[in-house]
Amino acid sequence: MEVTQVLLNAQSVDGTIRKQAEESLKQFQEQNLPGFLLSISAELANEEKPVNCRKLAGLILKNALDAKEPNMKVELVRRWLSLDINAKIQIRKYLLQTLSSSAPDAQSTASQVIAKVAGIELPHKQWPELIGSLLSNTHQLPAHVKQATLETLGYLCEEVSSDVVDQDQVNKILTAVVQGMNSSETNDDVRLAATRALYNALGFAQANFTNDMERDYIMRVVCEATLSPELKIRQAAFECLVAISSTYYEKLAPYIRDIFNIAAKAVREDEEPIALQAIEFWSSICDEEIDILEEYAGDFSGDSDIPCFYFIKQALPALVPMLLETLLKQEEDQDLEEGAWNLAMAGGTCLGLVAQTVGDDIVPLVLPFIEENISKPDWRQREAATYAFGSILEGPSPDKLASIVNVALDFMLSALMKDPNNHVKDTTAWTLGRIFEFLHGSTSETVIITPENFQQIITVLLQSMKDAPNVAEKACGALYFLAQGYENIGSSSSPLTPFFQDIVQAILTVTHREDAGESRLRTAAYEALNEVVRSARDDTAPMILQLVPLIMMELHKTLEVQKPSTEEREKQAELQGLLCGCLQVFIQKLGASEATKYAFMQYADQIMGLFLRVFACRSATVHEEAMLAIGALAYATGHDFEKYMPEFFKYLEMGLQNFEEYQVCAITVGVVGDICRALEEKVLPYCDGIMTQLLKDLSSNQLHRSVKPPIFSCFGDIALAIGENFEKYLMYAMPMLQSAAELSAHTPGFDDEMTEYTNLLRNGILEAYSGIFQGFKSSPKTQLLMPYAPHILQFLDSLYQEKDMDDAVTKTAIGLLGDVADTLGSNVSSLIQLSVSSREFLNECLSSDDHLIKESAEWARMAISQAVSG
Repeated sequence: MEVTQVLLNAQSVDGTIRKQAEESLKQFQEQNLPGFLLSISAELANEEKPVNCRKLAGLILKNALDAKEPNMKVELVRRWLSLDINAKIQIRKYLLQTLSSSAPDAQSTASQVIAKVAGIELPHKQWPELIGSLLSNTHQLPAHVKQATLETLGYLCEEVSSDVVDQDQVNKILTAVVQGMNSSETNDDVRLAATRALYNALGFAQANFTNDMERDYIMRVVCEATLSPELKIRQAAFECLVAISSTYYEKLAPYIRDIFNIAAKAVREDEEPIALQAIEFWSSICDEEIDILEEYAGDFSGDSDIPCFYFIKQALPALVPMLLETLLKQEEDQDLEEGAWNLAMAGGTCLGLVAQTVGDDIVPLVLPFIEENISKPDWRQREAATYAFGSILEGPSPDKLASIVNVALDFMLSALMKDPNNHVKDTTAWTLGRIFEFLHGSTSETVIITPENFQQIITVLLQSMKDAPNVAEKACGALYFLAQGYENIGSSSSPLTPFFQDIVQAILTVTHREDAGESRLRTAAYEALNEVVRSARDDTAPMILQLVPLIMMELHKTLEVQKPSTEEREKQAELQGLLCGCLQVFIQKLGASEATKYAFMQYADQIMGLFLRVFACRSATVHEEAMLAIGALAYATGHDFEKYMPEFFKYLEMGLQNFEEYQVCAITVGVVGDICRALEEKVLPYCDGIMTQLLKDLSSNQLHRSVKPPIFSCFGDIALAIGENFEKYLMYAMPMLQSAAELSAHTPGFDDEMTEYTNLLRNGILEAYSGIFQGFKSSPKTQLLMPYAPHILQFLDSLYQEKDMDDAVTKTAIGLLGDVADTLGSNVSSLIQLSVSSREFLNECLSSDDHLIKESAEWARMAISQAVSG
């Protein structure tokens, strides 16, 4: 096969030629993988071949080693590891050879491929000489070889876990990288590659950062690189500082003053990409300090590993003025561009984080800036002052802010109506939303919204919803938070009630605007409508009931569009999702009280009919929203939901089979639980199909792991619904629960994410067992569960001994102990008395501060004492 020609053809503008070439490459790969990879890597290494062919060859190699889809990735790794060793040795040679290429594209691609191979081989103790070969390259004279090698080391550190490389090699990598960054390095490309490589290598440098001399050297070289004449090097060096601030926060104290001076100079004088990174450094420090202060709640005596250095508090007098200056550097069209990011936005975001870090201390530093600029003729000054005010509303105590907000509120409402500038109105509406979010309906004694100003607030917000889309969207957001503040006030009436009709009418008008597709306006309007309905009191029920046919009609219209284009289909799916979400809120609201439930039921058949038609459109986002709404409908209709099952069941199965869009699968699992609770034993005819699919889901390694805990919980829901009829599933479900329990009891929590997932898994398993035991209670078949009791008690004991359960798992675990005792009674008393859980764990839970855990423990104690005495 003439590889060069095929690679050229694969880039042809002629679709037929391109397709034929792609097919040839695919066949070659499938029929002779070692030969294929050798030919492709030889092409990459050959200096005489066209550059675009070499680049494509590198890309093909990379795709033969890695894939986004986890299962495919596992398979590619397996294939590479089982490749003939001689073929692998030759491919490695070609790759290292390409690093010396004079074609930058080929070099760069080879760097990435070497890192991918290293990611596979180094953990298996293969290609041990790689790092040595690369390090010897860093002493090479040609600068382009040195650059490519440093780039490779950077990618390698990104691909390989730090525990795979021994400390001696880590030291050598860091030495090579830091030398490449040094100001004595005359080639900017080498220095840039080294600086980027350090960014990826920082995770390897724990030991080096604990050594004062080595850390000082690394920090000095990074700080020097922030002063390089070359913009890209300065930017990469600041990116390193940002990464260091989060990875090595506790080591920063000796350098913080110098970094502050460097960053302040960059923010004031350097080009925007650098200034943005300099601000990001401070935002990162804020994130670290917020986390520490939250975790230790201000108490550093005793158990704190990482004291808070209060860098932000110390820097406040200089940091806040610098950030306030950035707020005046807005761009004309920043409110209209989605995803826009500039100096003013970064400065405001950082100011908000500073406020969360230091609380009340920020207010006196920002207030003079607001007072000085809020009424200035230049729109930039008015907008900056408003943005500053909005940014500091989360963090300081409501008492500290109340008097300022009370004065500012009238001013803001007036500005939202009368300011001639769109930016100022946009930021004003956003700030009002923040006032309502953080200071209204809060537990503080301060009252921001009064009977005197309430009508004016509503009038202004409804008027602003007619403004330009970006302003109207922020006004909808403010209305959302205003309504949310009334959600949990105990009284039977809400200040919103007299305005309910007007508010709803204004929102519906927004949803029909020609430009509602801009600035997320339509979405914001429906979100506001949902919150207004959620927070409404019973006295608005008749008006909510009138909304149901209106929204149904809107949903019906979306289903009537004939042969939509791709763009129309996307818009249609988005709108259907919003409308299904809306109906879900109405169903929950009206179905929750007996007074409105009966009146609402007249629409149930039509609503379900619409949802089924939405499913027929086959769009994943819609599936999610429609599925959630059906869950709410099942809960509201109870046993009556049975009549919808014959037609709905196929969509339920499709949802459970949807591995690709795993969120849809997870939501469908939740809806199975809703249906079980609604139908109880009437769900039985559908259980074979549901259980078969759930068991398949659990056995699949294609399904995202986050769906597995809710599937286990779902076993419990099914068992609770069908009771002793669950008998035929025990032989399938119990072994799965047992092996998952063994795994989850001893999973080492490598990181917070793993610990959180392990606890979710444990909770799902415990809920399954609880549901099964409760389902069999009072049945003549409880004996069937006896063989599983020893394992369950052992599982509870090992969970207790691991000492890493969260509160939710603790509550479910002690509840399960009670369920086992309650269902099996005296049959299990001797086993329970031998169990650690029944003594130490139970006593710990009985003296818990968490009243839910205590309540569960008291029930378990009662069940155990009855079992033992019975």
